[in-house]
Amino acid sequence: MKRNFCITLVCLLIASLSLQAQQSRKSNSKAVVKIDSAKWRAEHYVINRDSAYADPRLGLKKLMGGNKRFVEGKSIKPRQDAQTIKQLENGQKPFATIVGCSDSRVPNEVIFDQGLGDLFIIRTAGQVSAAASYGSMEFATLKLNTKLIVVLGHTECGAVAAAVQRPENVPGHIVTLINDIKPAVAKCAHLPGDPVNNAVRQNVIEQVNHLRDLEPILHKKYVDGEILIVGAVYDIHTGKVEFLQETLLNLPQNKVKTKG
Repeated sequence: MKRNFCITLVCLLIASLSLQAQQSRKSNSKAVVKIDSAKWRAEHYVINRDSAYADPRLGLKKLMGGNKRFVEGKSIKPRQDAQTIKQLENGQKPFATIVGCSDSRVPNEVIFDQGLGDLFIIRTAGQVSAAASYGSMEFATLKLNTKLIVVLGHTECGAVAAAVQRPENVPGHIVTLINDIKPAVAKCAHLPGDPVNNAVRQNVIEQVNHLRDLEPILHKKYVDGEILIVGAVYDIHTGKVEFLQETLLNLPQNKVKTKG
């Protein structure tokens, strides 16, 4: 009697495990089918890469969607495989240029959930730009035909904090960073709230305006609507990128190319 009971119990356990395995296989199969479907792309805020490269407004949406995935823990880590490496052997077509801070806590491809060949990145402390940085932006615009430039600051920026605190006897070339950020600090000194993070935002706005006026290449391309230059701030506490409204207003219209 006991022997028959044990046999029955074992059979029931085997049947239960088999059913669970089948259900798991079905679930995994369904998940694979859903990947890259229209529904999946909508749920993961995916924008077609070629469209983002052709239209800077779609490029902006692609960055926003990627950061939203990052914040929500839904990163898909696109274009990070051997096939992409092979595809990029003969050239690159990044859809955005990121002018950002060197801070190690702000890895651009990670926070925007992008991959190889997607972002042309220029990084200095406080995203302070000089001739080499300007030349790099112009190269991306003219040679790579990248149509979107994003100036990316971040909260608690050390370079901005130094400009706010103005320490004495600053060593080496660090003083050049502080001097470049000082005007932004002065412009927002009257505002309530955290002086460093206020200056971070103002610094980004000042840098965006400077690049929009930068001759001889960026200014004309921007005014003609061939490129967009906008600003954003990354929050090191939440992982969220805020695109600053001050830099999104009154953007130039897309340049319409007519065939002669």
